Amino acid sequence: MNTVEKYKKYVNTAMVDKVQPVIIEKANAATVTDTAGKQYIDCFSGIAVTNAGHCNEKVVEAAKAQIDKLIHCCSYVYYSQPTADLAEKLAQITPGRLQKTFFGSGGAEAIEGAMRLAKQFTEKTEFIALQASFHGRSYATLSITGNVSRKKRGGPYMVGCTFLPAPYCYRCFYELKYPGCRLRCARALEDIIRFNTYDSVAAFVAEPILGEGGIITPPDDYFLEIEKITKQHGILLLIDEVQTGFCRTGKMFAIEHYQVEPDILVMAKGIADGFPLSGFIAREEIADSFKPGDHLSTFGGNPVSCAAALANVEFLEEQKLADQARKKGEFLKAQLETLKVKHKMIGEVRGKGLMIGIELVRDQQKTPANTEGNKIREFCLEHGLLVGLGGVFGNVVRIQPPAVINQSQMEQMLKILDQSLQKVV
Repeated sequence: MNTVEKYKKYVNTAMVDKVQPVIIEKANAATVTDTAGKQYIDCFSGIAVTNAGHCNEKVVEAAKAQIDKLIHCCSYVYYSQPTADLAEKLAQITPGRLQKTFFGSGGAEAIEGAMRLAKQFTEKTEFIALQASFHGRSYATLSITGNVSRKKRGGPYMVGCTFLPAPYCYRCFYELKYPGCRLRCARALEDIIRFNTYDSVAAFVAEPILGEGGIITPPDDYFLEIEKITKQHGILLLIDEVQTGFCRTGKMFAIEHYQVEPDILVMAKGIADGFPLSGFIAREEIADSFKPGDHLSTFGGNPVSCAAALANVEFLEEQKLADQARKKGEFLKAQLETLKVKHKMIGEVRGKGLMIGIELVRDQQKTPANTEGNKIREFCLEHGLLVGLGGVFGNVVRIQPPAVINQSQMEQMLKILDQSLQKVV
């Protein structure tokens, strides 16, 4: 019985349309190799995880060295040096006054913990999130996810969650144009608080760039308006950097593009370059609102994952990968804009750094080209390129390669995308 057959018989994949037909055997930097020896340019990074590249040598060595010393101790029962060292580093590189980190294993766990902390600190119980958002697949994170395709058949969900129209300029909820709109979608937060809540909002939860929603990229002054309103109402700003953090967008954290200071920031995915780890960091007075018995994680702060994460962050800084992501992203977006002129199916190219979305449409009415998107992804796969596909309508090609991708690989990626768009008309 081969790997695919074992998957069909023993691995529950009923929740996905299909597993991509690639049996990955090994990977390095931005290249993935299957069991038949075929190589692929990886422009999805395991959903924005391997920002420093697959099997990064520095990360691997740090993890191996830690494995030889200690694999597990539960970092909330005993002290662990890698856990302490990583927490210190995160306090240094995160924006503003964020200082104390709680570690978990996955993004959804970290979001739930951050929500609990926001409740503890504010003594309030409601949350406002964005339409088209995605924050995880657990009960509370689905409750604040603004996308029916992720939530169907799972309700009823947690009470006290309401949604603000997303800053989706290409498909504006208010049918306005930026900047003439004067950030109507952000100013609407005042109305949401007044009419949709019971005046007990603990936090406004948002991704700086909405990943699963289709790389929806807010205007540069969007979060300044949001921050102004949340401060007026004593609402915490809880920023979900699970997908956008660790140099993905051309900054260490994407919220740095928007010149606001989060009260709580959540991270996962790119934190340890593939090792399972997550965390949420808060200002000291917020973090200390937890009391004994309020929260814990058996595997959170695992010494091996923390050692890997620390090496990962050091590599990101040493190689200036935020700058690399910014420059490479500028190159790719410029080339994709050229393809947009050539291929009418490209409705919009958006994103920051190496977090780029290509929204596909069938006509001037912006009818989502979701079927075509699937065909483009299949064509790319056949020709040695791995890309993502997402968005509210399933019509956004997602380009999120490791920041170590080289010029030759980017040029080949553009060539294959061009060919796929010619093929799928």
